[in-house]
Amino acid sequence: MSVPSVVLHGPESTGKSTLARRLAAHWGTVDVPEYGRTYCEAHGTDLTPEDLIAIMDGHVAARPAIEPQARGLLIQDTDPVMTAAWSMMLFGHRIAALDAFTDVGALYLLMDIDLPWIGDEVRMFPEAADQRRFFALCEAELVRRALPYVRISGDGEQRFARAVAAVDAAGLAAR
Repeated sequence: MSVPSVVLHGPESTGKSTLARRLAAHWGTVDVPEYGRTYCEAHGTDLTPEDLIAIMDGHVAARPAIEPQARGLLIQDTDPVMTAAWSMMLFGHRIAALDAFTDVGALYLLMDIDLPWIGDEVRMFPEAADQRRFFALCEAELVRRALPYVRISGDGEQRFARAVAAVDAAGLAAR
């Protein structure tokens, strides 16, 4: 079973997880949680390239476990394309295994950095300059792979409305 997916993409503390759950509820479907967060909560944030490959593998394994429950559309709270952006942010270089990932979403929602930063035990980049750099790397990854995306900005309600409109405009909405 392969249903189209919408992937939330962007730096930390930009509302991806909250929006993923709201979009899934809106369309009566399911979302694939962010595996990187789960991994870092269990293993810490002193990551290596091998850790990023493990994060990719965890996300890749989670999707087929959740996808059968999807009702016409699957929402993903990040995917290995986002992990590739993390590689550039953390290490300044690409990882071949992440570059080889091709099971990409039908649409990416690139979350802008216009929300207030909220730190927690696994978020790493509270400085505005780092957030701008990370956002640029996230967008560059989408452009490099020629993936369809829409930039989502504004407060929570604006983000939700803009995301719904983007998914509808792409013809992906499950009804």
